[in-house]
Amino acid sequence: MPVSVGAITLFMGPVNVGAPDDLEGPIIDFVGAAQTELLVSVQELDHRPIADALIAARRRGVRVQVILEQDYLRERRVPEGDGLGAQELNRELLTLILRVGVDAKADYNPQIFHQKFIVRDRQALLTGSTNFTTTGVTKNLNHLVILEDLEVAREYAREFRQMRRGVFGKRSLETPRKPLEGHFVSGVRAKPLFAPDHAPEMEFIKQMIKAETRIDFAVFTFAQSSGIDDALVNARQKGLAVQGVLDRRQANQKWASKGTLVDGGITLHRNKTGTGVRKVHHKLMVIDDALTILGSFNYTGPANLVNDENIMVLGDLDLPPGQARDDQAVLARYARDEIDRIIADQAEPIEVTPAP
Repeated sequence: MPVSVGAITLFMGPVNVGAPDDLEGPIIDFVGAAQTELLVSVQELDHRPIADALIAARRRGVRVQVILEQDYLRERRVPEGDGLGAQELNRELLTLILRVGVDAKADYNPQIFHQKFIVRDRQALLTGSTNFTTTGVTKNLNHLVILEDLEVAREYAREFRQMRRGVFGKRSLETPRKPLEGHFVSGVRAKPLFAPDHAPEMEFIKQMIKAETRIDFAVFTFAQSSGIDDALVNARQKGLAVQGVLDRRQANQKWASKGTLVDGGITLHRNKTGTGVRKVHHKLMVIDDALTILGSFNYTGPANLVNDENIMVLGDLDLPPGQARDDQAVLARYARDEIDRIIADQAEPIEVTPAP
């Protein structure tokens, strides 16, 4: 069962591979509750039930606008003969939603359009690490968060409108805007940040500097180009407990930061084969069991500087003990429990062989 604190609901999934929550249902239900408008910004759409939910919304009169990553709509290699290519399902679903009047566009970012969010009726937001794909909702370990909040929805609607005007990636730095500060949803501070507009990497580092006891994380891609690895090592050197889980394929890349992390004393894991998990696709960090950072942001330099991304910071490490601190801890502990479950049930330690 997902965990809720007032107007915030957090999902860890999918149930198909041992996580506690369904991921397909919350997306379809969120779309199904729309009355006037849906703003959908997602890297990839290849899951037919989600496409069907968008079509049903449009047919009942909801205005539906969509932005997709163009790389998933075209082939890297031209198919031979009558071959349709690997991305044919993406194109088929795009055709179906266009046919009913969904206003869909592709991104203009030469790097990666990596957003994963929906704004509903300018009053509610769904975001997280989950792409709207069959593997995303059934085989990859992912999360979702829903916030029923006008101000948060407005922030994401502004980001959506900016991208609809053709402003992607580094071009967003030409029209800087301040992040939403000091905003609380059901007693929990909620701070959305967008990349590259707000350089979210600095938010991670700022919050890790405040950490007093522990940092836990699960992330798909963790590169040495990120400053987050050095901040984690610094936290470990100060005596904090630091543990994390990486996707096994990404962790084995030459540019991955596993060496820096393991050499720095961090307990690091990767998902095992044979568990049913295709990818550890989270972008999830929990600090002091009190603050959660989630969203689409992998720990890489390009994510910070050139991709289109978002993170959501839930909580405030400066809050004194009390109900507000307890409420944000409910969300943080749910996220940390899932990291612990992955490590215990579906992961193995990462060991780095010293260079000869």
